[in-house]
Amino acid sequence: MKTTSKYETIGQILSDFKQPAYRYGQIMDAIFKQKITEYERITILPKFLREELAQTLGPHVSSVIPVKELTSQQVSKVLFAIGGGERVEAVRLTYERGWKSYCISTQCGCGFGCRFCATGTIGLKRNLTADEITDQLLHFHLNGHALDSVSFMGMGEALANPYLFDALTILTNPHLFGLGHRRITISTIGLLPGIDRLTREFPQVNLTFSLHSPFDDQRSELMPINKRFPLRDVLNALDCHIRHTGRKVYIAYILLRGFNDSIEHAKAVAALLRGRGAWERLYHVNLIPYNSTEVTPQSYLPSDPESIKTFVRTLKINGVNVTVRTQFGSDINAACGQLYRTE
Repeated sequence: MKTTSKYETIGQILSDFKQPAYRYGQIMDAIFKQKITEYERITILPKFLREELAQTLGPHVSSVIPVKELTSQQVSKVLFAIGGGERVEAVRLTYERGWKSYCISTQCGCGFGCRFCATGTIGLKRNLTADEITDQLLHFHLNGHALDSVSFMGMGEALANPYLFDALTILTNPHLFGLGHRRITISTIGLLPGIDRLTREFPQVNLTFSLHSPFDDQRSELMPINKRFPLRDVLNALDCHIRHTGRKVYIAYILLRGFNDSIEHAKAVAALLRGRGAWERLYHVNLIPYNSTEVTPQSYLPSDPESIKTFVRTLKINGVNVTVRTQFGSDINAACGQLYRTE
């Protein structure tokens, strides 16, 4: 099922009204350079054309409407209203050097039910369209924020939404957002068809795989998807991705106290990632301190600092590249796994 993006619709309207080719450039210039937020205000266009755009696409250039914003020191979380009375959240992170990164959603809710994730408790409401995905970024852009890097780590499993690939096409189009492929990161729990397609169509986009346990039975308990796409098969697909692209693959690993943060776990993670051939050095582990919420099981707790240090040391001794991710936004439920479309 294909939905038409607003950018295609605008092209169609111009064609229907037999407008000169430069009109499209004028409209994109108004949106992306002048940051005009309503079609009626693109005064370089004839009035009938502005009216037609507003009538067909709605008055606002962005289809997602911000209804609430929570801000803490380096993080801003925006709740957007989308069609059908649903809500999604996106997060803006500002790093000390002024770099701005965005965490955007691809689905309203998520149907995969990972045990430690607040978004999964909602279930899947629906996939977002390509416009709804990219308009989260457009909102920030129109409000004067630089789009330095983008990760699809908001609500939902990005590779489960077929419109993701349309959204990537829009974001990387030099006439639209013009984002470099390497400034985009897709996070997945391991959907093999999506990984294969990403490797073929967007080989330079960064890929992050959510591992969270090196043991199949335990991973299945945490993440039911593991029964459908077992760890071994996913890692083989990631090997292919690395061989084909020559790019790093990031392994996300949420540390849960007394559950997956033992030395045995660290050694097993290292054993999984070592001995995979000439490209194994391109695997990089990102350890993520766990963020609890009111809707995730009380039995999960963050690892203590000493356990995290031991885990890191064990990985390093075994030749694995590792970073502990700096946590932002947990005070406003904007950190990893906390997005829950709060009204």
